[in-house]
Amino acid sequence: MAAKNKIPAKRLLIVDDHPMMRNGLAQLIDNEGDLKVVAEADNAGQAIQAIAKNKFDLALVDISLPDKNGLELIKDIRTLKPDLPILVVSMHDELIYAERVLRAGARGYIMKQEGGQKFLIAIRQVLAGKVFVSEKMSARILENFSGIQMESSSSPVQKLSDREFEVFQLIGHGVGTRDIAGRLHLSVKTVEVHRANIKGKLNLGTATELVHYAVRWLDAQGRS
Repeated sequence: MAAKNKIPAKRLLIVDDHPMMRNGLAQLIDNEGDLKVVAEADNAGQAIQAIAKNKFDLALVDISLPDKNGLELIKDIRTLKPDLPILVVSMHDELIYAERVLRAGARGYIMKQEGGQKFLIAIRQVLAGKVFVSEKMSARILENFSGIQMESSSSPVQKLSDREFEVFQLIGHGVGTRDIAGRLHLSVKTVEVHRANIKGKLNLGTATELVHYAVRWLDAQGRS
C-alpha cells in the first residue's frame, strides 16, 4: 500500500535584527513538523528582497529594524504580496503598537516575552486565517469598537498618525529635523509640519518640550 503524501511544512520568513532572537525562533519553529523557517532577514531591505524572490506562507516581523520603521515595512509587504500573512513579534507594549500594526495590515501581534507555546499558537492561528492578539488586547479592541473605551486610559501618543509616530520616535532618539527628513525621504518642511502636528496633539508648547517628552516616552518603552 502506497504511503500517504506528506503535507508540506508551512514556509516562514523571520525578520529581526537580533541574531539570538532569530535563532531562538527558528529552533522553536523547526522542531514542529508542520512548520519550517526557510529564510531570515535582519533588515527591511533584505526582507523585501526575500519576499520578492520566494514564496512564504507567513512572515514574522519585528517592528524595530535598523533601516526602516516596521510599520512601513508591513505596508510595503502588503503592497508586494497582499496575501502574505504577517505576525509581528515585538518587545514593545502591545497597547501602543498592536492596533497600529493591525491597521497597517498585519494579522497578529505577540510580545517577545511570551513563551514558546504561545508563539506556536499565534503562528498557527494566523496561518489559519485568523487574527492573533492577547486576551487583554482583544478586550481593548472590542472596547474601542463599541465606543466604551475610557479616554483617560489611552496614551496621548496613540493620537499620532503612523508617520507622526515615526517622527516622534526619531525625535526621542535625538535625531534632528534635517536628518529625519533624510531618513524618511521627506522634505524638511514636511517634517516641520509633522513636528507641529505632534506638539498640538500632545499639547506641548515648544520644541524643547517635545524633545523631552519623546525621550521620556522612549525610556518608558525600553528605548529600542
